[in-house]
Amino acid sequence: MIVTSAVRHAAAGTAAVLLVLPTPSATASPVTSTATVTSTAAVAPSATVTAAPGSLGPSLREPTPPARRYVDRARLDLKGTQVQPLPGAPDVPSLSALSWVVADASSGEVLAARNAHRKLPPASTLKALFALTALPHHEPSEQHTVADSELTGIGDGSSLVGVKEGYTYKVSDLWNGVFLSSGNDAVHVLAAMNGGWESMPGKMQEKARSLGALDTQVVSPDGYDAPGQVSSAYDLAVFGRAGLQDPAFTRYCSTRYADFPAGSWSYGIANTNRLLTGADGVDRYPGLIGIKNGYTSNAGNTLISAARRGDRTLVVSVMNPQRGGGLAVYEEARELLDWGFDAAERVQPVGSLLPAPTVPAKAAAGSGNRAVTVARESREAKADSRPPQAGAEAAAAPAAAPAKDPARGEESSGASAGLPLALVGSACAAALALWALRRRTAHRAG
Repeated sequence: MIVTSAVRHAAAGTAAVLLVLPTPSATASPVTSTATVTSTAAVAPSATVTAAPGSLGPSLREPTPPARRYVDRARLDLKGTQVQPLPGAPDVPSLSALSWVVADASSGEVLAARNAHRKLPPASTLKALFALTALPHHEPSEQHTVADSELTGIGDGSSLVGVKEGYTYKVSDLWNGVFLSSGNDAVHVLAAMNGGWESMPGKMQEKARSLGALDTQVVSPDGYDAPGQVSSAYDLAVFGRAGLQDPAFTRYCSTRYADFPAGSWSYGIANTNRLLTGADGVDRYPGLIGIKNGYTSNAGNTLISAARRGDRTLVVSVMNPQRGGGLAVYEEARELLDWGFDAAERVQPVGSLLPAPTVPAKAAAGSGNRAVTVARESREAKADSRPPQAGAEAAAAPAAAPAKDPARGEESSGASAGLPLALVGSACAAALALWALRRRTAHRAG
């Protein structure tokens, strides 16, 4: 009888609580119209929006992602010509240069190359790296009076623009002397303005490494032949691409003619890049931007060129053609530019001018640390998914976002269903306590 009475009181209390509570829903409420509009607006134009039968709202089908272009960086380490033609691609020109590269200046993808990492003397194409290193540190309008010490140590037979000690020049004049006349005297003065001739090779070396150019060893900042000074067609293309991202660099390297001051008067100088000016029987290349040519008896002829056609810009580097005379470097660069524009979208890249991804220091410590990190992140994710805590702990804990059902894209209803069950349990406990109190009172009365 006692048990039966207790059960009746618990059942009565439970029924009373359930009558005043709403029936828990097995699913979450549909997403509000505002959220639906926002999600729909965020879909790419190519996405398809369809209404799924029986669903709570529109289902969105993601657009097909573009195919990834796999780039095997190790391929450029191989000797010989490297190219991956697709159907309809033109044949790569047969050139005499010891090394060359043709690449897309925007993406950095190398379309084709020959002996890309072969280390060769760069001659004055190294001035492109000098400009990348020193150009940002002085305004073009800044004026500088040349000291005699700044012109010492210029190599015999160097190309000169005519800088004189005691004369005052604007920085822009000196850079015109570097790019147009390949003036080693202008390089010496600008190096003195940027920490000195002796420190410049180290700065240039650091800049090259930051760009991912690992073949270059700088000894003489002006490119003058020096023991151990080398670069590669790959590195020269990297320098050319990096320069095109600097408006000042691009402006100087694409200037065909300029006036160079000489005290109270000035004289004209012309860019020695024949593809840019069309001098000495070399036809100008349509859309040519620049960049830098060079020559020494040890390096032969070298060239970095860039040209734009439509919305595509190419950069090519050519080192030491073995036939055709001193102008062959321009004609071989022309052939590479023509081929590159014709082959666009019809070859797979064989490499990239972008720096190789580096492994973070923490990741390099070992896979064990990574495993610990993953485990920690997993634990934190589980902690975030727990229901809010009660009391003071709930005030300190961040509010957790509603969990999503991955199969339906909806919020889970577990928390809302658990609340009525907790209240039912509390009601049962209260009913049992009330029954016990009434029994005790009745016993005392009897």
